[in-house]
Amino acid sequence: MSDATDAEFPRESDERGRWVRQESPFRNRVTADGSSGFPAAAGRYHLYVSWACPWAHRTILFRRFEGLEEAIGMTVVDPIRDEKGWRFREGEDHGKDEVEGFNFLAEAYAATDPAFDGRVTVPVLWDTDRKTIVNNESAEIIRMLNVEFDEWANPEAPDFYPEELREEIDAVNDRVYRHVNDGVYQTGFATTQAAYDEAFDALFEALDWLDARLEGARWLVGNRQTEADWRLFTTLIRFDTVYHTHFKCNLRRIVDYPSLWPYLRDLYQQPGVAATVNFDHIKRHYYGTHRTLNPKGIVPKGPALDLDAAHDRASLGPAGAVAGSSALGAFGR
Repeated sequence: MSDATDAEFPRESDERGRWVRQESPFRNRVTADGSSGFPAAAGRYHLYVSWACPWAHRTILFRRFEGLEEAIGMTVVDPIRDEKGWRFREGEDHGKDEVEGFNFLAEAYAATDPAFDGRVTVPVLWDTDRKTIVNNESAEIIRMLNVEFDEWANPEAPDFYPEELREEIDAVNDRVYRHVNDGVYQTGFATTQAAYDEAFDALFEALDWLDARLEGARWLVGNRQTEADWRLFTTLIRFDTVYHTHFKCNLRRIVDYPSLWPYLRDLYQQPGVAATVNFDHIKRHYYGTHRTLNPKGIVPKGPALDLDAAHDRASLGPAGAVAGSSALGAFGR
């Protein structure tokens, strides 16, 4: 049996010491035709995000890939989440909420549902007209950004969820989510040895499977970039820096994998992507926030990762789907 008081988030730890992530409570959808009650419009919706969070990172990427920076505003929270949760505070690479004047993201949750008493998370897609959260599930937000805002999007932006590949994308996403995206948290937040061992083994079995899948293919599905690649990317880019040490995911590093490591560099070197990776926020958030795992809050200085090194994967498939976008070129490295 697990003692929930040992958990970083006691309400998300079960009796066996396993991490069980809460469901995202706000699941409305913006639609191009307005049939959902939330019609797509330029200037109406706003993203609240963290540079540190892999789930929020997905939405930052898709907003950029689709060229929606002018149509959808974005505010970044402070990387340190304390007992009051995510806060808005002026600082380097983050700032005050100039949209609603919130001091804490919890205020957006309370405005949407005064009875909400769960954990406040990023990202949040906020409707400035109705003063409510539309959605706080990153997997659904990126699909809205992918297609519902086409009227304002870069016309060269690709479809990251093409109909002919959806079944395979969904299958890959499901395994990656359960055992990699959430798997690192299941490993890091386990409060019993059995729960840790179970999550750890499933995580590295999935990473080994991914490494083998990418041995002869540049991308995960259909020999083209899809949302499956970017959903995996936001975990891989944090792995050696935080998950390997902080979450005890230490069987292997991503740099030790013959396919995953150059694949990660390939994704990182796509136009505009490096500008969305903020290792300072990532490290300060994880090491400075999870005090049950790191009581002194000491932030390690390493590791040194050469993400700009040649990846030599061009022969495995076509260039990145976002590589030719003029809208992205302005954010190129």
